Amino acid sequence: MKPVARLWGVVFLAAVAAPLWASAPETSLRPSARPGLAQAEVVSGVDLPQSSVVAFAPLGQVVPPLRPNARPRSPQMLAAVALPAAAPRVDMQQSLRPLLRPDAVVQQALFKRRQLRKGAVCGDIAIQGKPIGAVAASLPGCGAQDAVRVRSIAGVTLSQESVMTCETAQALKRWISKDVEKAFGRSNRVVSLRVAAHYACRTRNNRPGAKISEHGRGKAIDISGFKLEDGSLVTVLEGWRARATRKQLRKIWKAACGPFGTVLGPESDRYHRDHFHLDVARHRGGSYCR
Repeated sequence: MKPVARLWGVVFLAAVAAPLWASAPETSLRPSARPGLAQAEVVSGVDLPQSSVVAFAPLGQVVPPLRPNARPRSPQMLAAVALPAAAPRVDMQQSLRPLLRPDAVVQQALFKRRQLRKGAVCGDIAIQGKPIGAVAASLPGCGAQDAVRVRSIAGVTLSQESVMTCETAQALKRWISKDVEKAFGRSNRVVSLRVAAHYACRTRNNRPGAKISEHGRGKAIDISGFKLEDGSLVTVLEGWRARATRKQLRKIWKAACGPFGTVLGPESDRYHRDHFHLDVARHRGGSYCR
C-alpha cells in the first residue's frame, strides 16, 4: 500500500505545479523603485553624468545612485578657500594644521627661559633671586646658612627683595602657585606680595628676653598685602573684615597652614592684626595656625 500512496502523491504535485510552470516569467521579478526619486536628468538641479546612473525597475527608468549628503561648510574650509593666491593651498585630503610659529617668537621664548635659568635659586626656575650664602648672626641663635635673596616666586614679585632659606622659599612657592595667585579670580590674579618683614635678627615680637624669632633664622616672612592685576591693593589690615575681600583673605590664610609650620593672622594677637606671619618651624603637634 505504501508504494501506491507515494505514486498518488507525485501525480497530485505534478497536477498542481503544471499551471505555475506554464506562467513563469522570462526574467526575475525586480523590486519597485523607491518613491520620491527623481529622473536621471536632474537631481537637485544638478546634471548627473550617464556613468553615475544606475537602472532600477520599472525597466527603462533610471535613477541616481544613493549618496551621502555633502559635508557642511566648516570655518576651516572657508578659511582655506579665502587664502590669497600666494599662500600655499591646503589639500582637502590632508588635515588642517596651524601655521608654525615665527622664528622670532621661538627665539624670544628661549631667551626668556635662559634668563630665568640664569636668575634661578634653590635649583628652581620658579624662584628668582640670587644666592648670598651664610648670614652672620648679631645675636646668639640668629643667622642662616645657604641663604638666598628672593625677588619673585612663581611669577609673583615681592615688594622688596627678601632674605630667606631655600626651605622657606619652597614653602612660599607652594602657597603662591596653588592658592594665592588665583584667590581673587583668574581674570584678576595676584601679581605682587607686600612684604612687611623677612630676615631680621631679633626676638619674637621684639620683646626683651624672648626667644629668637624665626625671622632671625631666615625661616619666616610677613605678608601685609596683595597687589592684583588691575592695580588694586588688598591689605590684611583693611581687607580682613571688608565684605568684598574677607572671604578670599581667610581662604589664603587657611591655605598657608600646611606649606608653613606656623601661620599667624589678625585674630591671633595684637602683634599680627595687619599681616600674616609665615614660618617653616615644625611643631610636635603639626602645623600651628591661629
